[in-house]
Amino acid sequence: MAEKFIVVGTGCFWCSEAIFKMIRGVNRVIPGYAGGHADNPTYRQVCTDKTGHAEVVKIFYDPDIISFEKLLELFMATHDPTSLNRQGNDIGTQYRSIILYNDDAEEKLIKDFLKEQQKNYRKPIVTEVKKLDQFYEAEDYHHDYFANNQSNPYCAMVIKPEINDFVVRYGNMVKR
Repeated sequence: MAEKFIVVGTGCFWCSEAIFKMIRGVNRVIPGYAGGHADNPTYRQVCTDKTGHAEVVKIFYDPDIISFEKLLELFMATHDPTSLNRQGNDIGTQYRSIILYNDDAEEKLIKDFLKEQQKNYRKPIVTEVKKLDQFYEAEDYHHDYFANNQSNPYCAMVIKPEINDFVVRYGNMVKR
């Protein structure tokens, strides 16, 4: 089967990229911006909360190895989908929980999945579900940010513990 992709936002795309790149069946992960109204936004513009974009990752995957549904499960496991416009200390609409779909079939699958997942949460899931109109790739320095900046305090104190937790919980899904 041909490579497919899904676009999701789980807060800061540095962490999302680092985690999803580790997953068996994921071929590549590109950080970027989606879900907004401005053309070709920059990181600085997105951080103003005025473009409407979220920090997202475009995950290219092999559906013969990992399913769309499994990626949705991992999406839920890698952030708090009940937290509106924030993840941890990252606050703003660019850090919202979001899934961008490509067609009606994906939209239905996502909405059914989230409805079923709501049973696992006491607070309402606030994940935005929206048609993917445009994905804007982030600036070069955002690519492989964690891998290239592990001594950065944010990477060491926020991303590294999340990666460690992910490996403990989902080690069987991590590339070896």
